[in-house]
Amino acid sequence: MSATTYEPHETAVLKPAVLLPLSGARELRLDLFRGLALWLIFIDHVSPDLLAWFTIRSYGFSDAAEIFIFISGYTAAFVYGRAMLESGFVIATARILRRVWQIYAAHVLLFVFMVAEVSYIAVSLNKPFYAEEMAITDFLRQPGIAVVQALLLRYRPLNMDVLPLYIVLMAGLPLVLLMIRSAANMTLALSVALYVATLRYDLHLTTYPNGFWSFNPFAWQMLFVLGAWCALGGARRISRFLSSPVTLSVSFLYLFTAFFVTLTWYFPQLKHLMPREIELWMYPIDKTDLDVLRFGHFLALAIIAIRFVPAGWPGLQSRWLWPMILCGQNSLEIFCLGVALSFTGYFILTEISASLLLHVLVGLCGILMMSAAAWVLSWYKAYVDKRSVRSKSADGSAGAVRKET
Repeated sequence: MSATTYEPHETAVLKPAVLLPLSGARELRLDLFRGLALWLIFIDHVSPDLLAWFTIRSYGFSDAAEIFIFISGYTAAFVYGRAMLESGFVIATARILRRVWQIYAAHVLLFVFMVAEVSYIAVSLNKPFYAEEMAITDFLRQPGIAVVQALLLRYRPLNMDVLPLYIVLMAGLPLVLLMIRSAANMTLALSVALYVATLRYDLHLTTYPNGFWSFNPFAWQMLFVLGAWCALGGARRISRFLSSPVTLSVSFLYLFTAFFVTLTWYFPQLKHLMPREIELWMYPIDKTDLDVLRFGHFLALAIIAIRFVPAGWPGLQSRWLWPMILCGQNSLEIFCLGVALSFTGYFILTEISASLLLHVLVGLCGILMMSAAAWVLSWYKAYVDKRSVRSKSADGSAGAVRKET
């Protein structure tokens, strides 16, 4: 997601409910949690059998994907919703489509890199296991067809499912913003209705050579639209509900219940404590269609996060959290880097050792590399911005001199 700057002179429609700084500073909480999501996604990909014990997916129903999609909807609506009011629907749509193209180009580049990396290991090093593990065997058999299907977002290696979802959701953002501007609550209601219809009538998109999208856009759009709705005033309208002690207590109770349920997955001796009727109702907890239990778990996490990380929280200025914030500010690039690094780390862990020390070392090295890349990107963007300001100032001064003479 591109960098955004928040200003105090927002219209009533666009002013976010979350108390944003009035000084024109960035809303660092969004960057912080988006950076955290990127780190967690990387850890879940590089070592799903060990390091994932340190991520939220091992202690509840949801994972970092929900955080990433919600914040993406929030920030996209805030930025492009303002553009729609200031410049009109056509200009705002053009800007959104430009962003869609950037995400699409990043996805294609990542696809090429992943296929090249895995193909080299599978063919040159005679390691066919990795081709099967990363789901590129169809590319090796029919590369021409696979490339075309990849360009159509119907074919992708393992762990490359988030960006296609993001592309589809961003492509639909102009319509969402237009509807929210006219009837915000009705827009959210229609999004929920589409989600319910998806579960009821099994709406989905297919993939090549067979199967369905791992993140069903017809279901996950609800989380994206909810983020947009919150950014454009929805959260402000339910601020009393969010700040209620009852809401906080229910959120903690839900998280505790989810944690207990996850314990029964890892400790069979606790399974008898789960009533059979509840098991039949709960399982499977489907990620593809954004199971309602996953959605509820994310909402509970979000409510607690808002309460304990308020606007202006001093920890946001901590140098220890700054690497995570920088990653959140450069989310598209860092996400792609994290996916690429995750396979490299997975290959190292599989070929060398499965020790806890190496798992931790690979995970830390990956996070350090992501943080370093985010720092370089932020430095470069700041440098370009300064050059742009200086150039405009110089042009203005030159124009003034010409006018005087």
